[in-house]
Amino acid sequence: MSAQPQEFLGAAANDKDPQETKEWLDALSAVIGEEGGDRAHFLLETLIDHARQAGIDVPFSANTAYVNTIPPDQEERFPGNIEIEERLRAYMRWNAMAMVVRANRHNPEDGGDLGGHISSFASLATMLGCGFNHFWHADDGVHGGDLLYIQGHSAPGIYARAFMEGRITEEQLLNFRQEVDGKGLSSYPHPKLMPEFWQFPTVSMGLGPLMAIYQARFLKYLHARGIADTSKRKVWVFLGDGEMDEPESLGAIGLAAREKLDNLIFVVNCNLQRLDGPVRGNGKIIQELEGEFRGAGWNVIKLIWGGYWDPLLARDKDELLRKVMMETVDGDYQAMKANDGAFVRKNFFGKHPKLLELVAKMSDEDIWRLQRGGHDPQKVYAAYHKAVNTVGQPTVLLVKTVKGFGMGKIGEGKNTAHQTKKLQDEDIRAMRDRFNIPVSDEDLPKLPFYQPPEGSQELKYLHERRNALGGYLPKRRPKTDESLKVPELATFQAVLDPTAEGREISTTQAYVRFLTTLLRDKELGPRTVPILVDEARTFGMEGLFRQIGIYNPAGQNYTPVDKDQVMYYREDKAGQILQEGINEAGGMASWIAAATSYSTNNRVMIPFFVYYSMFGFQRIGDLAWAAGDMQARGFLLGGTSGRTTLNGEGLQHEDGHSHIMAGTIPNCVSYDPTFAHEVAVIMQRGLKRMVEDQENVFYYITLLNENYPMPGLKAGTEEQILKGMYLLEEADAAKPVSVNLLGSGTILRESQVAKLLLEEEWGVGANVWSCPSFNELARDGQNAERWNLLHPTELACVPYVTQQLGQTSGPVIASTDYMKNYAEQIRAFIPKGRSYKVLGTDGFGRSDFRSKLRQHFEVNRHYIVVAALKALADDGAIPATKVAEAIRRYGIDANKINPLYA
Repeated sequence: MSAQPQEFLGAAANDKDPQETKEWLDALSAVIGEEGGDRAHFLLETLIDHARQAGIDVPFSANTAYVNTIPPDQEERFPGNIEIEERLRAYMRWNAMAMVVRANRHNPEDGGDLGGHISSFASLATMLGCGFNHFWHADDGVHGGDLLYIQGHSAPGIYARAFMEGRITEEQLLNFRQEVDGKGLSSYPHPKLMPEFWQFPTVSMGLGPLMAIYQARFLKYLHARGIADTSKRKVWVFLGDGEMDEPESLGAIGLAAREKLDNLIFVVNCNLQRLDGPVRGNGKIIQELEGEFRGAGWNVIKLIWGGYWDPLLARDKDELLRKVMMETVDGDYQAMKANDGAFVRKNFFGKHPKLLELVAKMSDEDIWRLQRGGHDPQKVYAAYHKAVNTVGQPTVLLVKTVKGFGMGKIGEGKNTAHQTKKLQDEDIRAMRDRFNIPVSDEDLPKLPFYQPPEGSQELKYLHERRNALGGYLPKRRPKTDESLKVPELATFQAVLDPTAEGREISTTQAYVRFLTTLLRDKELGPRTVPILVDEARTFGMEGLFRQIGIYNPAGQNYTPVDKDQVMYYREDKAGQILQEGINEAGGMASWIAAATSYSTNNRVMIPFFVYYSMFGFQRIGDLAWAAGDMQARGFLLGGTSGRTTLNGEGLQHEDGHSHIMAGTIPNCVSYDPTFAHEVAVIMQRGLKRMVEDQENVFYYITLLNENYPMPGLKAGTEEQILKGMYLLEEADAAKPVSVNLLGSGTILRESQVAKLLLEEEWGVGANVWSCPSFNELARDGQNAERWNLLHPTELACVPYVTQQLGQTSGPVIASTDYMKNYAEQIRAFIPKGRSYKVLGTDGFGRSDFRSKLRQHFEVNRHYIVVAALKALADDGAIPATKVAEAIRRYGIDANKINPLYA
């Protein structure tokens, strides 16, 4: 595999004046030697700029050589005890491995493995240990602590450390991934399941980096607004190189650079492997990521080679070693670590005779000890030190490691490493011997956890390091120390009252009025965080621009074109609005940062994120699920909700299913109100639950852009609104038969008109029920059924739907602007013997007038009347000919295609 020497001549073969080239290079070397790299960098940048100004095409490259960014002579020296830390890492590696392997030997008759991962922590152990021992500050009660986004698959290693610190018991380790009985440890970082331990969920992969960028920005926001001193805090994010393929991983790096988030540090664990194989077998992931981040404006620190390489690189005067390092692709690097020193000598150094000469006096064992940078504590410390002292830029560390480091022939550098969760006795023995774990041959089959004796040098050092940094991590605050008062419902009277005669508003306008009133509150006003994704004018919120300003760390260095208007576009260093541009994922990440501020910052913040409802749960559903895991508290507002309200926009804009998605998140409380007073009642109670009671719930409320008169709050219906159902209009008692019309959102108003048609044209009385939340009604009913199932001898619990409808008679017809499944959820709770028919907007949306869309989806007043008459006919209360007559009268095409398939 040896290459010919002439292959390494490079550009020199085309050099017309080698002597002049040498003089330039000698001059640059002299500057580096006498004045340092910074001066050399300045001169080179100045020359390049001068060349471009002179019209010379100088190709841009965001890449540097495939060597460490920090030269050995510029490394900050490691201040700790390397030997003790190495032993601690060894014990943690062992305990992490034992935890996973024992979990998968635990209950073979149960029909499946519990899973777990050994190889990720094996490659990360040095980097995590360095951070825990020297860099990551715990919350000191004044400035807050550092925030850690831990790579999900490395969770066993974090537990192994916490075990040695005495924060996790051996019983908990034995219950890894066994959580049902309340004794176990979650598979990945899950705040919901371990509310005092994990700070953030980092799976699904890609969500961690996206959320962390907006978390770092939110810390700056809090500081700029004088709410909390966050100046000393850092956000550390651990990622896998394979994870960087996720669009979310790189999607917001431009924001981080633009806003100069020097409190943000990404650590990308470049072990060159995904779950199934190499990340870039034919390329170089470190170089690729360097180009991405450097081009975006980040400070990039590459840590590729450990200290044993330094003497070789120092003797590499012809730069042949550097050239081979650059030319070797990641697939080959993976093979180097999957084999041995002899293989490396032949296939790496054997590419040129001079390189073989360079290592001629080294044994195969010496060559094997030429480790990657991520396993060298001195190099890791120097890289971290450089990162935390970087000002004005976010930093990314691209750290090369070996996946499955220390796992031996079964996993080290192998494609199967990620899936390896069972080890044979010989593999376990090899790992014990490699890391000098004091476990006897006799005890080896038991796979015991190892804990150094109390008072040992290792445990003393472990605790001393964390005490010096303020305490133990990860650690989460489940409740805030703050106690804030929520305004009473009467404070929002302007939203509760009926509109004046001839006046019409939308529920979106009602929301804005509520928000404006809240912003005036002395306690909660400053804690309110309006979040927009470039739709303020759509939702009538542009008045807030001047009132509270848009946050921008640079302020406003231009004169806005609408400065002469009352509601001009105003950016401010202490602005309160977070304007995320056309970016729903970024808006949701900002919302999550604010919605969990009670925990991360000990500051209650109340985020209101408003967006087109179709671009909410459908688009950021994974983040919404993560918000549930993080115990977020705040409001999500889905504007122009429903399948038929956004006339003129069409298929990609019209939402008929977000409430079904919202219902899948257990701590998401969702409503589809029709009237302004419902909005006010729901939001005020939400504030009470989240701020005063500190309940771990968040609210999803859909809003409408249709204007119509608002009836105002009927006293005594507040609790019914919150439960999800109240009687809005009573049936004409004089009618011989009656029905019950249920509705929410915009279609409730169709039910109101249908009532008039039924009573005036068909002699049928109709109760109209406003049902702001079929999701809450369904949860209540299911909870009642569960109680009755488990308490068969006790008084039965009656679902709220059953209670409400039990006061009436006749069939029940539910109509919404959402898919039929939304209202179908309560079918089981309709009183026995009563017909239940559901109308909904199944099918793709389309563009047209609202009336045409409601006709198309078969949810308008005429279809509601027909459904009511059909239910009565089915019950034998009226002849079926009446239904056929109504179909003819209203011009309904009985043979048109089902809108689901249209």
